[in-house]
Amino acid sequence: MAVYDYIIVGAGSAGCVLANRLSANGRHQVLLLEAGPADSNPWIHVPLGYGKLFNEKSVNWAYESEPEPHVDGRRIFTPRGKVLGGSSSINGLVYIRGQPRDFDNWAVPGWDFSQLLPYFIKAECQGRGELALHGTQGPLNVEDLPDKHELCEAFIDSAAATGIRRNDDFNGAEQEGTGYYQATIHRGRRVSTAVAYLKPARARGNLRVEVKAHATRICFEGKKAVGVEYRQNGKTLTAQGQQIIVAGGAFNSPQLLQLSGVGPAALLQDHDIPIVHDAGQIGEGLQDHFYVRTVWRCNQPITINDALANPWRQAKTAATWLFKRRGPLTVSAGYAAAFVRTRADLEQPDAQFYFINFSSSEAPGKLDRFPGFTCSVSQLQAESRGSVHIRSADPFASPAIQYNFLSTAEDRRVMVDGLKQLKRIVTTAPLSQYIDQQIAPAAGVSSDDEWLAYCRAVGGTVYHPVATCRMGTDGQSPLDPQLRVRGVDNLCVVDASVMPAVISGNTNAAVIAIAEKASDMLLAEAR
Repeated sequence: MAVYDYIIVGAGSAGCVLANRLSANGRHQVLLLEAGPADSNPWIHVPLGYGKLFNEKSVNWAYESEPEPHVDGRRIFTPRGKVLGGSSSINGLVYIRGQPRDFDNWAVPGWDFSQLLPYFIKAECQGRGELALHGTQGPLNVEDLPDKHELCEAFIDSAAATGIRRNDDFNGAEQEGTGYYQATIHRGRRVSTAVAYLKPARARGNLRVEVKAHATRICFEGKKAVGVEYRQNGKTLTAQGQQIIVAGGAFNSPQLLQLSGVGPAALLQDHDIPIVHDAGQIGEGLQDHFYVRTVWRCNQPITINDALANPWRQAKTAATWLFKRRGPLTVSAGYAAAFVRTRADLEQPDAQFYFINFSSSEAPGKLDRFPGFTCSVSQLQAESRGSVHIRSADPFASPAIQYNFLSTAEDRRVMVDGLKQLKRIVTTAPLSQYIDQQIAPAAGVSSDDEWLAYCRAVGGTVYHPVATCRMGTDGQSPLDPQLRVRGVDNLCVVDASVMPAVISGNTNAAVIAIAEKASDMLLAEAR
């Protein structure tokens, strides 16, 4: 049996980066295991296609949380990528780095913003912005959306009219302001990490990629990780490796570690799993951004709802994308944006506003039959923390996810104040001139208690889970600053779970940068 230098479990946003970089010199044998299929579903490559993938279980883990005590006991639907590219193949494509102080506040040696910036730059292929802050030679295309839009222009103008300054680059020197999002898109097509990193590396003889290979446990000799057991095509297989890298994301990475005997002792004993190492914090500390939508009926037929309203218009929209790579199908999950302070005394933005020129008030991915637009609020520096625990020793059972959204007073305040501020923008000219009716919440909602009740009734995740295998210097952190799992050998984690706290914005860019840096660290250790 071959012994690989590196076995990477999970071909997602981090795993594809690692597979490319660790195999690039040709000296190391690399195995990449992905539980899902190849990224052949055509909707993956159409930017607006994320709506078609929201419930598509062939490429989506489609998890649900446990009943959430602070949001009316609801279970929160939680899509995650189960395909080459992971969540970068099904996400909303929005590219946001976060605020520099997010990384500085982690207080982990080697991981402040100044030390992570070179890896953002290394990853990026971006055609605008300050050259000192952006990369132009990396594999990951980061671009403006191909088209501006009348409603987006109105949102930006209304935000500016309420005192929010314009900002053409949320990933530049300052995040605060209003403008257009950028996205991981190139010539009208999605650029996942499978496209940017894995596709160019697939021909290398020293990289083996296995799809539909569900990792069931990490194999140990004593406290030394020596391989990975996985199920593929109905067979149980084992691969041996010198270094095992878990890159399954904030849910699947702690799940696999716990299934393998690395986790809280009491939890493992409850499920009759032999304890390799009692790591009490594996699966603890889950953070995510809470997200609440407001929906408005538009008085003009200029929304994506209109562009897809009947078969003729759908055919026209499809042709525009197929032959020009433009039009509604190139839209990401955020079109226009604002990063704002909900209190004047704050030193940094604490809320993120998303504006999209379509509405789906009934269910995500299902467009309303009327012309509409959506304005949403997400808190940036969330405080609420939850957990991820295995339900049983069955590796195919979904983990128990508990977000604990809105469990702190500050989280509740930011959401209420953010929604009130967002409504002021929407009801200010010129955007107000496009409103026919307020759909959600009901027009009478005005008091803080009413806004909070609306948050509890409809809010959910914006799909940025982190911190379940956090790195740190304290004895309680599951990982050390080199991303090695404490208490065992030859095992590390590289994905969003390693973040000590959620960053201020969409997390995909930061995960890619983390994987770029981790690749350099691993290669340096191998010299």
